[in-house]
Order: sequence, then structure tokens, then C-alpha cells
Amino acid sequence: MILLCNQKKLHGINRSVFLEFKQTKVYYKICGKKRRGTNIFLHGWGQSGASFYDFAENFDDYRNIFVDFPPFGKSGNPKDFTIFTYCELVIALCEHLKIDKCNLIAHSFGGRVAILVSSLRADLVEKLILIDSAGMKPRRPLSYYVNICCYKILKAMGAPSKKAGSQDYKKLDTNMKKTFVNIVNTHLEEYCPFIQASTLIIFGKDDKETPVYMAKRLKKLIKNSKLCVLSHAGHFAYIDRKMAVFSLIDSFLKEEA
Repeated sequence: MILLCNQKKLHGINRSVFLEFKQTKVYYKICGKKRRGTNIFLHGWGQSGASFYDFAENFDDYRNIFVDFPPFGKSGNPKDFTIFTYCELVIALCEHLKIDKCNLIAHSFGGRVAILVSSLRADLVEKLILIDSAGMKPRRPLSYYVNICCYKILKAMGAPSKKAGSQDYKKLDTNMKKTFVNIVNTHLEEYCPFIQASTLIIFGKDDKETPVYMAKRLKKLIKNSKLCVLSHAGHFAYIDRKMAVFSLIDSFLKEEA
């Protein structure tokens, strides 16, 4: 791992840094006082670490680290990344910063990464917070499988449907489409039982992207976990119910292990 630019101090306690990871520039930002430990914020797909800045200002007694997962935010375009590569990225960043223990606060896609880090490197994660986390195998209606079958038939005939694929998928270049397919087709139920960190699961009751049944599955699979479902909140519960989510996390982090 190579430091690519000098650390830039902001307001005396913040700095923004680029690292090189697997030939990809990765941007991260550090702020806070580290009086009560280290929080690493892992954002959702298509977002960046900046999506947490406003929310995380309440955690100024911690050292807070925000990562821009490639290719989002200020990070570069990755090549041949899988969900496990993103997991390696977080672990490598902790090693680079000499972090022995941290709290992971993860949203949506970031939750996938946090689940893997927490299960594969249980020694590294003190507490895990999953907000509207992805990673569980979705329930699919019969129409979904009919559409897949029709798409495969049309493709075999040389005339694939132009409607195939989600909007997130269509926005990506060829290389990132491979990464996206790997991510959404890697289900993490088998990794959850290996998580040892005390875990808080927060979901919006109105979440349509990662419905509440996924939260209940996470609660069942992660042994030392508690679940909070918030009304009047969707897939971005930490934005829809900012102070409620902060209060839940703050109390959870103050609890003894």
C-alpha cells in the first residue's frame, strides 16, 4: 500500500488522504478526537463517505473514518473487484492505520462489507452497526424467475431485452457490471454466525430495497445482536430519523461488551 499524497489537515483535527489499493486510488477522511475509540463508516452503493458526514458530526468524541468505496466519491475505478476485495480493502486500511479495534457503522452495501469483515476478522471489530443492510438473499416472486427465463431465451436468440438489469446495473461500465453481479449474487447468510462482535441492527420500517424480513434474518443469524425497526423511515434510516438513529447507536456504543 502506497501513500499517494500528503495528508491535508482541516480545522486542526481532520485530514483527507488517498491510498493505493490493488492499483486503485482509494480516498478516505479522518476526523474527531478518538477519546472513545474508532468508528469506520461504510457507505451504500452509489454513495460515498460524504453521505455520513452530517450524521457523524454527533460522534466527535470518536476518531471517525470515512471510506469512498471505488469507484464512488473521490476514489478511482477498480478492476476485477468482488465483494471480498472490498472486505480486504477495509482490513488493509485498518492495518495501514494500525487500528487494532474499531466499530463498523455500515449502510446497505456497506453492510455487506461489514458482515464479511466482522466474520473473517472477528478480532478487529469491537461493535457492529448495520443500518438497512444488504447481504441477505431476497425473496423473489414467480414473475422474477419468469422474466429471467424470458431474458435468457431472448439472449440465446441474439435479441436480449433492452429492459434487462436494474438501473444501478445499467449505469455501470463493463468492468463494474461484473463487480455488481458478483456482489448481488453473493449472499452472506453463512458468514453471519461467525460474527462475534456485539451487533445493533437498525432498519426503516418502510424500507423497500432491503425489507424488514432481511433485518429479522440478520437478527436470527447473528448471535449477539439486537434489532430496532424505526417507523417513518425508509432505506436511509440514518437520514430519515437522524437523531433517533444517533441515540440508538450512541447508547449501544456506550454499553459494556
